[in-house]
Amino acid sequence: MKPLKSLISLEECKEVLFSLVQPIKRTERVPIVKAGGRVIAEDIIAPLNVPPFVRAAMDGYAVKAEDTFSAKTLNPVKLKLVDSVLPGNFSRKVLKKGECIQIATGSPLPSGADAVVMVEDTEKEGEVIKVYKPVHPGENVSSAGTDIQKGQKVISRREFLTPAKVGVLASLGITQVEVFAKPEVAIISSGNEIISPGETLTEGKIYDVNSYTLFALVEENGCRGIILPKMEDEVENITQRIKEALSYDLVIITGGSSVGEKDLMLEALSRIGGKILFHGIAVKPGKPTLASSVGEKIILCMPGYPTSCLTNGYGLLVPLLRKLAHFPKKREVTLKLPISRRVTSTLGRHQFLPVKIVNGKVVPVFKESGAITSMSEAEGYIEIPANVDLLEKGDEVEVKLFL
Repeated sequence: MKPLKSLISLEECKEVLFSLVQPIKRTERVPIVKAGGRVIAEDIIAPLNVPPFVRAAMDGYAVKAEDTFSAKTLNPVKLKLVDSVLPGNFSRKVLKKGECIQIATGSPLPSGADAVVMVEDTEKEGEVIKVYKPVHPGENVSSAGTDIQKGQKVISRREFLTPAKVGVLASLGITQVEVFAKPEVAIISSGNEIISPGETLTEGKIYDVNSYTLFALVEENGCRGIILPKMEDEVENITQRIKEALSYDLVIITGGSSVGEKDLMLEALSRIGGKILFHGIAVKPGKPTLASSVGEKIILCMPGYPTSCLTNGYGLLVPLLRKLAHFPKKREVTLKLPISRRVTSTLGRHQFLPVKIVNGKVVPVFKESGAITSMSEAEGYIEIPANVDLLEKGDEVEVKLFL
């Protein structure tokens, strides 16, 4: 075994990858019921007004506002009830002076009416409606186009489609929309000791963890994960697996990136003309991360230990996935709290430390790089900069929460 010769900083690593990875160009048309959480690939121009007609904003009675001007609590105005408009219907009557029409919220305002008196400001006696409070023209009425005007750009290309934006599409009668396709991310685990969940666990074997944690992370951040058959610790097999994976938009390999005698990744990459972008990052955990480019495709080789792999997934892979998918940067929710105990770190290496919050204090939960519970028990993580080697008990730290 030989140590990694040189390490690049986390910032340099991100700069290298982000300069090469470009957002996906492929698009597809989907029904709006499946458009939520996608990124739109076209501008949406409103084909109509919303609402498309003048409508009541309250349950009550459509009136001519001037008929109510003299209304008082002890001296109500009396109007003749001539019609009733139920939701989804409209009145064919033209309202005359001294008349009113019962109306439901959202119903079209009858011709001749210019206001709505709220039902709580009235009293019904047979076909006579007593109005106890005056209204001015336009009161409790929504004009056509007050929400959206015909010809208005309501959603711009590359916007993330939230539930509210899907609602905008529906309000315009749109049934399908063009969105960017989900980038396809190949995920491959390596190592003769790895077997898939469901197989019989024999001596010396362990279940594949990384394929499934990374798959969940990929799917959560706008991409489509594809778990491919594992690699064997043999250079021809590794070479063939990488060739097959290059048909996808991004390739993630776990294991095989460190310096053991079985780690044949560098040789396999050289056989297919892979350009090594870096091999080793000054982070803890996750130091033996390797990246290579083959043409326009990026191959990211992550550490095999589950905690190292998933920590790198959050710190490095998530921003990369979101750029590929046109997703906005992930919003970070942070808390500043005191740390529960003294923590030492390694000078020169940026550390990601999984933590949970107990009784208002930050409790480290890292066990070892091979323990997946180091992450499953964590509520978030703190970052210890490369120039810091010690946190004292009670020091305030910033927790980035997993959400």
